[in-house]
Amino acid sequence: MLADSYGRIIRDLRVSLTDRCNFRCFYCLPNGEPPLARKETILTFEEIVEICEIFVSLGIEKIRLTGGEPLLRKDIEKLVAKIAELKTTNLDEQPKTKKQKPALKDLALTTNGFSLEKRAANLKKAGLDRVTISLDSLKKENFKRMTGVDKLDEVLAAIEAAKRARLEPIRINAVLVRGWNDDEIVGLASFARENALSMRFIEYMPLDSAHEWDKGLVVAGREVYRKINEVFPLKLKETSRGSETAWKYSFADGARGEIGIIAPVTEMFCGACSRIRLTADGQIRTCLFSTGEHNLRDQLRSGASRPEIVDFIKAVVMKKEPRHFINDKNFASASRSMSFIGG
Repeated sequence: MLADSYGRIIRDLRVSLTDRCNFRCFYCLPNGEPPLARKETILTFEEIVEICEIFVSLGIEKIRLTGGEPLLRKDIEKLVAKIAELKTTNLDEQPKTKKQKPALKDLALTTNGFSLEKRAANLKKAGLDRVTISLDSLKKENFKRMTGVDKLDEVLAAIEAAKRARLEPIRINAVLVRGWNDDEIVGLASFARENALSMRFIEYMPLDSAHEWDKGLVVAGREVYRKINEVFPLKLKETSRGSETAWKYSFADGARGEIGIIAPVTEMFCGACSRIRLTADGQIRTCLFSTGEHNLRDQLRSGASRPEIVDFIKAVVMKKEPRHFINDKNFASASRSMSFIGG
């Protein structure tokens, strides 16, 4: 079991498969950035599987594949199938104890949805449990303004394809930015009701490649709740968020769908963080806003033994920050933008 120096148990691993993305969302990668050198730095599928297996042996229960846009990684279905094998729990070879080895419980993927319509069924067949799809606007022109591409129809088709493939529960992420899409809060909530989706409203964070984040554009989670609750009364699903990032609500009238509000800026939840991140080039990040990284790739490629790699991972986890420092006067931006870190 992985635990940091503050007693937090680490159960969630986010694995970025690529820094590349075919969208240009203004809050992430507005002008693009030079991609990482491919062959020299990007982890191979074999390396990713080996790393995931080690993390699972240490108690990781959830793995989420991210990017960039992970579906840009060629033959991702093959990688999904290999990681999905970690969900099989085998009995220890010692029959007296019948001790079960740790097993993966959940394999998810975050995508912009661009190519998901054609691939959803095969991803499910390969062993993917569920997907999260980004959808910041239901208005065609505003979607293009926010993402830099005219692909709203493709994203909506991706949601329907995910339903057919039963990649459920399907989560929809909307990053809210004042003056951009805060007028669509109720509309997006209505979309969740009509389509039985889990809608996640996320506060705008300082992770854009242009470094133009403005705290004045943050739409606070409490404001999101108030606006939705005034039209569609909400009911808190659980009194404790646990290690989850979202406060989750159902509709009081019994309508289908779910509302999740993720407020890292105005309602910090670092005290219960259970996540660790692996970048596409094999760097461990202990926090989304870390200003430093830890090179697991070179440990792996240098021929380090499994015990040495395990010790390296445990030592890194012990360095996990107590919290982020967004609201501090001397806040320093993360060492990479979101497209390089993985969500």
